[in-house]
Amino acid sequence: MNTNESQNNILRRIIYIIVLIFLIIVAVFLYERYSKSNFNDFVRTEYVLYTSDFVRDHEVRYSKSDSYKIVSNEMNDAMFYKTINVTPNTPYKVSCMVKTENVKTEKAVSNGGAHISIANTVEKSKSITGTNDWQLLEFTFNSKNRTSVNIGFRLGGYDDNCTGTVWFSDFTLEVTSSQQNNSWNFACFIFENTQVTMENNGVSRNINLSMTADDIFTLQDDMQRFKNSLQELSHNKIKVNYNIIRVKEPITSLSYDDKNGYYVGPENVEKIIEKYINNTEYDHIFICVRLGDNEHKNDIPVYDWIGLGGMDYLGIGFSNIRLPNASSNIVYTYSSGINTFPEEVFVHEFLHSLERDSIEYGYTIPALHDNEKYGYKEEGLTGLKSWYEDYMNCNIKSGGQKIGLPEKAFTFKPTHIGDFKYSYKIDEFKEPSNIIEVIKQMLKNVVKNFNAITIKKGENNT
Repeated sequence: MNTNESQNNILRRIIYIIVLIFLIIVAVFLYERYSKSNFNDFVRTEYVLYTSDFVRDHEVRYSKSDSYKIVSNEMNDAMFYKTINVTPNTPYKVSCMVKTENVKTEKAVSNGGAHISIANTVEKSKSITGTNDWQLLEFTFNSKNRTSVNIGFRLGGYDDNCTGTVWFSDFTLEVTSSQQNNSWNFACFIFENTQVTMENNGVSRNINLSMTADDIFTLQDDMQRFKNSLQELSHNKIKVNYNIIRVKEPITSLSYDDKNGYYVGPENVEKIIEKYINNTEYDHIFICVRLGDNEHKNDIPVYDWIGLGGMDYLGIGFSNIRLPNASSNIVYTYSSGINTFPEEVFVHEFLHSLERDSIEYGYTIPALHDNEKYGYKEEGLTGLKSWYEDYMNCNIKSGGQKIGLPEKAFTFKPTHIGDFKYSYKIDEFKEPSNIIEVIKQMLKNVVKNFNAITIKKGENNT
């Protein structure tokens, strides 16, 4: 090969490298500044497809990285999520910075908004609505028996939709060792007043209900009895601490479903109780309420329940305790000749939370309502006390073996921010740091988001 040919080959290689570098720079520039596909490892999903916009925003940013922006001009439930591998029975915390603009929920009373959640579950952080500058948002959860979870950043809700704009930025994931113990902190909120508006055949009616001094004294007494009974019936497998919080601010809205009628859900009292929850890390919440009396016994339809359990407020078990309409009803009042277990409904509703958690941790247990199936019937003075005792001590006879709650169930407490004093970060939300990583991410996202869109066309929900 002569000198001219060698020089020409070198020149062609130089031109090729220059052109390649130029194309890479242009591709990266377009990808980072103008392409809506720059969501790294996140998958985008919507309840109503092609309604919300997912954009990397380089103008509204919290830090040097472009923020992740969701815009919903029409009501929708929009989310981007990433599948994270987790270790079973381990506490995790997800944090991010969030900014909102004109975020509105579809329902008047809602737990929707801008928040962090685990897709296809009710596990979530608090929700942010309205217009707010950048603020820290944190979400804690226990992996339970899971080996992976889909961590989502959402504008909407599990059972609601939203309009507005939200920016998410600076994602972090932390893990800490499981420090579960059997000492539980209970909050018993006594809402002294209920002021709601009910509609019947198009006619609105304001209903005002208040507890009496006797009501409040009875509930306070039952909480002390609950503490003693739970420790006794569990054979000291659980330790109980509790605070009673009397609230004069009225409940002004109620939730409804066809099975139970009207009840108090977390969304109905969240704005009232959050200041108490933030100050103390509670493991279970009782909401005591009056939904009727002799005068208003039919105004708020309730379908044959005095307690509702198994609900969840930011990962904390949440139960309703409803006072009977008739003042002469002694269901919550101790009487040596009539009712020696008035705290039964508190025990029952708390056990619903342990029942749910045990199942989510992978245990097979009898249903709490299946007492008759195993030969347990209500007794006149003590109700189902013997059933609860055997249930809590895995002493129910069935097919030659004994079944019930596993002893570990009494350590299945919610995960709290305070658990992460000694934690370490996992680099699951790392942004691409160089051109090679950006290009690899681009190619990966082409396949990932195509598959996600194809799946969502079939499912059409989050």
